[in-house]
Amino acid sequence: MKIGFIGIGVMGRSMAENLIKAGHDLTVYTRTAEKAAPVVEKGATWKDSVASCVSGMEAVITMVGYPADVEEVYFGSGGVIENAAPGAILADMTTTSPNLSVRIYDAAKAKGLSALDAPVSGGDSGAKNGTLSVMVGGDREVFDRFLPVFEAMGKQIVYEGGAGKGQHTKMCNQIAIAGAVAGVCEAVRYGEAAGLDMEAVLGCIGGGAAASWQLSNNAPKMLKGDFAPGFYIKHYIKDMRIAMEEAGASGLSLTVLPDVLDMYEKLAEKGMGDLGTQALIEFYK
Repeated sequence: MKIGFIGIGVMGRSMAENLIKAGHDLTVYTRTAEKAAPVVEKGATWKDSVASCVSGMEAVITMVGYPADVEEVYFGSGGVIENAAPGAILADMTTTSPNLSVRIYDAAKAKGLSALDAPVSGGDSGAKNGTLSVMVGGDREVFDRFLPVFEAMGKQIVYEGGAGKGQHTKMCNQIAIAGAVAGVCEAVRYGEAAGLDMEAVLGCIGGGAAASWQLSNNAPKMLKGDFAPGFYIKHYIKDMRIAMEEAGASGLSLTVLPDVLDMYEKLAEKGMGDLGTQALIEFYK
């Protein structure tokens, strides 16, 4: 399939490379041309604008940073909605506002396009290994047609319902992570204060009821002081704020999420927003 791919960041680069490996014909655009160089070396074609990237493509995939970026890419001058080829499938894989996803769906439909909201989970390792979880909202028939493309990037690919439902599912994911990563941090700090060999502790509790992705993947990094970003703190803050807004709109009062958001915001205020989410351990120190 001829695909225009917009956003070659920590996640987007590996996702694009896996699409190329699967035999798709990729045209790419990102605001910093140098970031696209490794993907171009593997066979992608570089374009210098959103409009030229999506023109004539059968599909468009976007993987950018913030809702404002999604808004600009889709609705700005020279954006995706204005320039995508008739009949193209648009898949926004950014984690963004469910309401924005519905707006994209409606605007796409009015232009003879199809739109899916398809945020992912799995971090940089999932992107590299093609094992991402993909949560998809939109029309079922469009999802079925686009499934082989998603399968080049992920393993757990689930249709969640109409437009915006993929983003709502991602909010569930981010809410669940908040408690999990904070719990891991507290367990690590407790064990260290008790004088335990934390590598031995992780080996023991990681196979029991406390087992989790955060415990297996991020706890060892916490012990080593390895805060390289698999997922940026600044992006997780963005996600948690969206979840808080959506919860408030539904009349929900969450208790764990706002506490964890506050912790991360304090780290960001100290200039740590470009570190990985495992750096939450620094809050406890």
